[in-house]
Amino acid sequence: MAFLALLLLKPLVISPLLAFTFLVLRTVYRISPLHPLSHIPGPYLPRMSSLWLVYHAWIGDECTVVHKLHQQYGPIVRTGPFSVDIADGEALNDIYVAKGGFRKAAFYGNFDIDGHKSIFSEVIPENRAPRAKAVLPLFATAHLRAGKDVLDSIVQGFVAKCARQAEVSRRTNRPVNLLDLTRGLAVDAVTGYLFGRAYGGLEHERREEGERKADAKAKDEERGEMSANGMVDLFVGVGRFWYLPAWSFQWVDWLDAKFGVGSSKDVDNSLGLVDDFVAGVVENARLALEAAKPDDGGVDGVTRASYPGRLLSAGLSISETQAQCKDLIFAGTDSTGMNLATIVFYLAKHPDIMERLKAELQEKKDVIDLMEIQSFPLLRGVVKEGLRLSMANPSRLPRVVPASGWAFKGIQFPANTEVSCTPFELHLNPEVFEDPCVFDPTRWIDDGAKSKEMERDAIPFGLGPRQCIARNLATAELFLAVKGLVESGVLRGAQPVKDKIEILEWFNSHVIEGKIDMRWV
Repeated sequence: MAFLALLLLKPLVISPLLAFTFLVLRTVYRISPLHPLSHIPGPYLPRMSSLWLVYHAWIGDECTVVHKLHQQYGPIVRTGPFSVDIADGEALNDIYVAKGGFRKAAFYGNFDIDGHKSIFSEVIPENRAPRAKAVLPLFATAHLRAGKDVLDSIVQGFVAKCARQAEVSRRTNRPVNLLDLTRGLAVDAVTGYLFGRAYGGLEHERREEGERKADAKAKDEERGEMSANGMVDLFVGVGRFWYLPAWSFQWVDWLDAKFGVGSSKDVDNSLGLVDDFVAGVVENARLALEAAKPDDGGVDGVTRASYPGRLLSAGLSISETQAQCKDLIFAGTDSTGMNLATIVFYLAKHPDIMERLKAELQEKKDVIDLMEIQSFPLLRGVVKEGLRLSMANPSRLPRVVPASGWAFKGIQFPANTEVSCTPFELHLNPEVFEDPCVFDPTRWIDDGAKSKEMERDAIPFGLGPRQCIARNLATAELFLAVKGLVESGVLRGAQPVKDKIEILEWFNSHVIEGKIDMRWV
């Protein structure tokens, strides 16, 4: 009997023992000279397990700890068993631009929306191309020029909203959440311009299940909330664990939706509002496409040539078109909202720069062409400096070395190595940006070798064919919004409540407490 019991227990003993032996041998291999990345310096923990990087991404200090590794080991450092971070702008072209750049790492797929690959999350260029091609004309210079009136109208509403909030702040001494205001502008700009119907983020109305309560606007004015914020913050939170393999990511994402941030009633309501808005826009685009006679007015402003109309025309299903639109709302609201809030934050901290900018704008007040506006020297410097410091997307942009391998400055990188450059690292590099933590728009006005290095290393929208598809629209929004705010004088007397913007360093940064408070005095 004892012998029989031993036979039955044997697999239970041997299996864990084999698993433990495998893990020990794998760990030894990863830190040994036999590993293909043994020539890349780095500490033991990240070399042994990818969980080191997962952990620091989760707690939100990934960029800071990788920066410390660079200070200790140099510009090329191992951040995982098969991943390397490079703090050298000369690597950007090879990784992200030349021949289309290296392909995205598989875990970009963790940013899929509602079971669909988005233009951002698709890692196979051939699958992404038809979707991107369908909407690219909307972001062309000529189209943006033609649509400037839409953006101007939304910016005017934003400036008026800021003026009202500033007056309330002066009267009550209460701070205003600047990030909430800039997100309201961003969501209305991206939807108004690309969909033909603005979401209504600047209204600050809390629309629950299609019913508008009489006191909803007053409540949101007081609480400083924009109804799409819950959805945006939920999607931002995915960046905490996006490095996980797909199978484990799905479990963690499910748990978060059940018991974490995603389980909040406010988040659920926000998701519902955005879903309802997107469903309505896509349905209107479908009706516009089915109309017997083309009508440039579309259906409720949504035309055949709108973003959803172009995707439907390209053969995408209703559900996938909705997913692409939802992804666009998230990306456009979060990144542009953060970038604009950062620019305003620094202008408020430097009223001397703001006054100089106002003088420049006054001198060029008759210029209305969008591209000419973007060439104003100081305005251009303010926007570029704000983008450099905003860290809307501070962390790694991983790509996979192709089968042929890659050599950079005499160092060999074998196939399938994940290599990355980090905006946090490049934008704050003192060898390229003198006094990198100082807001100095004039650094972008001077020409010369240093200027070329700065232009090379500034990657707020990524780089190459996989950079942000809406970068031209986002840039236009920033120029017009900053111009409108400074010309109006609404920022006079504005003072940031805190000395710095504190973030969690996820893929999309999360502002701690969700606020960038500003007080008018």
